[in-house]
Amino acid sequence: MVRVGGLLIGGDNPVAVQSMTNTPTSDIPATVAQIRALQAAGCELVRVAVPDMDSARAIREIKREVSVPIAADIHYDPRLARAALEAGADKLRLNPGNIRDPAAIREIAARAAEKGVPIRVGVNAGSLDERFLKGGEVTPEGMVEAALWEISLLEDVGFRDIVVSLKAADVGLTVEANRLLAREGGWPLHLGITEPGPDLEGTVKSAVGIGILLWEGIGDTVRVSLPGDPVREVEVAWEILKALGLRYRGPSFVVCPTCGRTGIDIPGIAAELRRRLADMEEPVTIAVMGCPVNGLEEVRRADYGILGGKGHGTIYAHGKVVRAKVPEQRLVEEFLQVVRGERAGHAAGSGGSP
Repeated sequence: MVRVGGLLIGGDNPVAVQSMTNTPTSDIPATVAQIRALQAAGCELVRVAVPDMDSARAIREIKREVSVPIAADIHYDPRLARAALEAGADKLRLNPGNIRDPAAIREIAARAAEKGVPIRVGVNAGSLDERFLKGGEVTPEGMVEAALWEISLLEDVGFRDIVVSLKAADVGLTVEANRLLAREGGWPLHLGITEPGPDLEGTVKSAVGIGILLWEGIGDTVRVSLPGDPVREVEVAWEILKALGLRYRGPSFVVCPTCGRTGIDIPGIAAELRRRLADMEEPVTIAVMGCPVNGLEEVRRADYGILGGKGHGTIYAHGKVVRAKVPEQRLVEEFLQVVRGERAGHAAGSGGSP
């Protein structure tokens, strides 16, 4: 187990959700704004790129503006790691594929130990040192060897606050490499499929690769890597964790796939409810079903539900009918009244803020 700021990773702690900004880190206002958006979406650790000294120094000011732990992503230049530590980074990511000087790695470890800052040994298939290629190819075994090489350098100087990641764009390569490393020791593992592709392709590959490993009990923190707005990474990460029953945040939807029996716009209603409830953090289940075949049982099991009829729907709360035969055009608004009214009542009853 390691501590990153106030976040614990590994051991019996929940799988932590992290992401990475895509703003220039030296653009402090833009980076702070993105970190705040990530935190609002449920991100628990944010990594920032440190390609130059200005970016390393910016961490100090960024830390004053946000409360989530900040990890510094370091490549090529060991001096950037030292500068990031001085600026208050809560964690370092080092790549053994491009920082290869054992003396420099040991020096970084000594400084990180002084400040109580953990180090992630981040091995990527795309930047694997040629020493660890097998017949010129990247293999799971070679990726593990690269990780163990740097881990040994850290541990030889008494540094133990280590997290490890083994990532590739290929799902099978990533899964097998992490399985092999999990057998080698108990370091907390950071999971992800790197460069998995855009939008749907990237989401599916990430869910499959990360999901396989988490289901096998491997992995302590996840970062879904997607191009574009990193908030989407956090949303996908939470959906993976919810699907596996590992963690819950916000509504989980059970939605009818629709067929010829459907009499209301199930996809449209579900999408609108998801959009309107995006700010809800309570872990509730919401069923939106089109007919009684499976729908009756699903809406009874959910915290809240809609059971569709021909041009109308019945609203359920905790297995009981609360509003019957609501016209389709009023379903969303009346459903939201039920949900928000009940949640407001719970907050008031528990002494929550007005």
